Amino acid sequence: MDTVFFVGLLSLALIKATPLALGAMCGLLCERSGVINIGIEGMMLVGAMTSFLGSVIFNDITGGTLPKTVSLLVGLLVAMLSAGFIALLHAWLSIQYKVDQIISGTVINLLAVGITNFTANAYIDPNHLSGVGVFTEVEIPILSQIPIIGPILFQHQPLVYVMLILVGFLQYALFNTRWGLRTRAVGEHPRAADTVGINVNRTRYINVTLGGVLAGIGGAFLVLESVGRFQKLMTTGRGFIALAALIFGKWTSVGALLSGLLFGFSEALGVRLQLGDVNELQALILLGGIGVAVLGAVWVILKARRRQEDKRSMPLVVGTLVVGLAMVATALLATFPEVEIPIQFLGLLPYILTILVLTGFVGRAIPPAAIGRPYEKQ
Repeated sequence: MDTVFFVGLLSLALIKATPLALGAMCGLLCERSGVINIGIEGMMLVGAMTSFLGSVIFNDITGGTLPKTVSLLVGLLVAMLSAGFIALLHAWLSIQYKVDQIISGTVINLLAVGITNFTANAYIDPNHLSGVGVFTEVEIPILSQIPIIGPILFQHQPLVYVMLILVGFLQYALFNTRWGLRTRAVGEHPRAADTVGINVNRTRYINVTLGGVLAGIGGAFLVLESVGRFQKLMTTGRGFIALAALIFGKWTSVGALLSGLLFGFSEALGVRLQLGDVNELQALILLGGIGVAVLGAVWVILKARRRQEDKRSMPLVVGTLVVGLAMVATALLATFPEVEIPIQFLGLLPYILTILVLTGFVGRAIPPAAIGRPYEKQ
């Protein structure tokens, strides 16, 4: 395995992480203001379908005389509006009628599956609609020429850059602006926020709707920067993985991106190993060892910083680091037979990782205090 393999793998990981990070930011806006949103999957699915239909119909109306980028931008705008409308429905049910937010999110997911499947069966498939295409790759001048870093970060399609910009913007806005302070106050202690003059329910309406817009961009990414056409149920659980990334990232946009990169890396690894140009068993052991070693190193650092913490778990922490380093050494020094790993297993990697992350960390992540609780002004 050479540098080209790792550069290509990391670049693909960032691409695969893009819809996950956008979905996680949707959840971030909702849950920081106190509204649980498990309907991210449905919002992304609606965004994917409407981005396809919007770009195709606009291209047909104009007779294909305009550049395809214009049609793709129209499709993106339609996806943002439609997913925002679905999110507004979730907010209406949750805030106005105080429907259990888990039930409301489930309704959104079921509604999205029904609408998109019906539209595909009744209109898209019978008319054999083909997509307009996908956004072309944009290389950032100078930066894209930096060895290793350039191809990983600065040679992508536009929505990848949009995602990175939104991550930085949201992180700053949530923790350094008046809007962010009000949003977090509404999610932590709505009664106190109301006391100082913040309109709690209006803030929740706005944030949930804006979250839906971000989920719509995530869904549009799957069509406009990936396959170029709509396929039924094409989100394949990415909305739920985005929720796991949000929890693992401790309800911050940067944390959600880093978590999304972890999941994206596992998906990219499965895709990359299917090409068959590397020893699959060696690659899995090496990359798994690197992951375990990094986890162990971070764990050791955290233990060292928390000096008053119970030291009885230190052998487990050090053992994790040693096991990771041993796996890396074995992968680099040993000779491995050519073992063909089933494609189905490689495709399971992100979902297996989701289960491991949720079982290992969901109990340690502390959500906003008022999440899931409808607010009624007294």
